[in-house]
Amino acid sequence: MVISYEDLFSLMKEKLVKHSCPEDLATRAARNMASSSRDGVLSHGVYRFERLITMIDSGFVKPANRPSLERSLGALEVWNGNLGMGNTNAEDMMARAIELANSYGIGCIALSHTNHWMRGGAFGAQAAEKGFAAICWTNTIANMAPWGAANKAIGNNPLVMAVPYKDSYVLFDGAMSQFSYGALEKAIIAGKKLPVPGGYDKDGNLTDDPKAISESGRVLPMGFWKGSSISILMDMMVNSISGGFTVPDIAKQGNTPLAERDLSQIFIAIKVEKDIGNNAISNIVEAIKGCTPLDGASSVRYPSENLMKIREKSLKDGIEITDDSYNRIVNL
Repeated sequence: MVISYEDLFSLMKEKLVKHSCPEDLATRAARNMASSSRDGVLSHGVYRFERLITMIDSGFVKPANRPSLERSLGALEVWNGNLGMGNTNAEDMMARAIELANSYGIGCIALSHTNHWMRGGAFGAQAAEKGFAAICWTNTIANMAPWGAANKAIGNNPLVMAVPYKDSYVLFDGAMSQFSYGALEKAIIAGKKLPVPGGYDKDGNLTDDPKAISESGRVLPMGFWKGSSISILMDMMVNSISGGFTVPDIAKQGNTPLAERDLSQIFIAIKVEKDIGNNAISNIVEAIKGCTPLDGASSVRYPSENLMKIREKSLKDGIEITDDSYNRIVNL
């Protein structure tokens, strides 16, 4: 079915308010998740909404709680998310990082005891739209095996990077696994195979079958040992600063999607000189677009190049979601 962006936003806000979320936070959380769906990231928008409501009803997400400052070190601050709404906590922390960057040139927030931020790219875009470069990341449940291991002990710890470019931005938002669990879920719903192998089946064979990977829980680290190593260092770094829960701490709560709470995150905003940034990025984009495309593609793309086209189409024609996904939200 097709639903308009505003109708999806209104439906999500209505359900959040009914499940004890204050109206101002419900408005922001619903806007974040509807916007993710609008931009084609259904896995962290409409397909994630029911799980959020379940976590609120289970008491894992405290929808009325807001982050609080624990200590300030100039351009670096450490905050506690108090188990509040993950996406509104993240939005507040990136806003604070931008304030610090206005004063110091760079602002860094380490956030402990928060919840799933949904689409992390939204917070890179938040900074880039205001003229700041951004880097942020989060840890997760133990949903990936370290390179050389058979059992899961590290997170796929998504990383976001964004830079302003002309009237828009360039954005990277990706987990340290070849495919995020959200991407696997989206492929399963669509009945599609992955474009390249993304993990192992229960017999230990590399496969492009998202259902087989989801059932085995053995996603492939991006870049093999490199993705594994980066994921480990991300977890070490955020918790060396925040003092929050590490991936092993989170795993002790139960290694299921509903246990993905008490997360630790970093938000960095960096002031960018507009002319210098545009000149540098234009130079890089020109080199990329000048490459000869392979496999019958019309052109070589840079990260997030098609984002605005997807957004414009969704706002014009509506957002395509499955009937089942819509009905599950309506019936919450």
